[in-house]
Amino acid sequence: MKKSQSSSAKFKAAVVGGTGYGGAELIRLLLAHPSVALTRVSSIDQIGKRLEDVHLSLHDTGLTFEEIPLEEVARGVDVVFLGLPHKVPAKMAPQLEALPCRVIDLSGDFRLRDAGDYAKFYGGPHPHPEHLDGRWVFGLPELYREQIGRARRVASPGCFATTIMLGLLPLAKAGLLKGPVQTVASTGSSGSGAYAKEGTHHPLRANNLKSYKHLSHQHTPEITRILNEAADLGGRRHKFTLHFMPRSAPMPRGILATSFVRLSESTTDGQVESIYREFYESAAFVRVLGTARTAEVVAIKGSMWVDLSWAISEPDGEGRQLAVDTALDNLVKGGAGQALQSMNLMLGLPEREGIDAPALWP
Repeated sequence: MKKSQSSSAKFKAAVVGGTGYGGAELIRLLLAHPSVALTRVSSIDQIGKRLEDVHLSLHDTGLTFEEIPLEEVARGVDVVFLGLPHKVPAKMAPQLEALPCRVIDLSGDFRLRDAGDYAKFYGGPHPHPEHLDGRWVFGLPELYREQIGRARRVASPGCFATTIMLGLLPLAKAGLLKGPVQTVASTGSSGSGAYAKEGTHHPLRANNLKSYKHLSHQHTPEITRILNEAADLGGRRHKFTLHFMPRSAPMPRGILATSFVRLSESTTDGQVESIYREFYESAAFVRVLGTARTAEVVAIKGSMWVDLSWAISEPDGEGRQLAVDTALDNLVKGGAGQALQSMNLMLGLPEREGIDAPALWP
């Protein structure tokens, strides 16, 4: 890690809010990046402690958690990452706008365009709704690579949102999302944060599987917004609704989402295959498995890779049923790793640089 933090690194980065699991993943990936040096990490807790004393997987970082103003965090750096809870960055919107460096926010505070949706799904009004006007680019490289490359402010997507969108984006652009779309997705416990609550306490979660936030998860409006924008890109928007049921799974990392879409009887298996493979032909981290192998968490854990597979029913008189499975690591491609993917694009670096390690096995 010492080598990655040498003075020869071209760019400098800082992290605000680095004591949670998402912050730990940001720090881990930045320390290993060959072209970016992590210079400081600010926090409101664990002040003065070495990073490796809080995140035990790290070693010899030479950095401590500091309690310093945002302007000081951003001094002399090229990019600042915000690993803060929802609602906190929203309060800082004017300060963030004034920073001279690039900013990547991992919260949900700038992902939406509708202030009403924000109030409904995040439990209160946005303190600066004027900042929901598009000045923050949505950080999904598979759809907005060029815009991210030009951006000064990026709102990185949520983990469930990334998983579900990547499974459905090709269908949206092809005009195949119509009517109700159902998704069930199971997530690892790290998505609930580093501090134990009743629903994430190990004795209750380790041998359990349950649904939560029934049909009301806060990622729902960002998913529907982006899928509609993808449909607009293809010039084929149809009215559709998303019914999303999240589930708490007994594993630390990973998300597996299954989305159900009705197709016409005339839609062939080959057409579906072509739609997915053409859409993701140049994607840096998406593997289209099709029907050859089933997407599963163990194959992508600890990595940026996204696996996509599907099954299609025979015609039943009302059409055909398509079930799309999407697997990714919620902390990497669903969180910190995707933020670094955007950073690479913003800094003009190769998109996969520093984040292309293979998954852990098993």
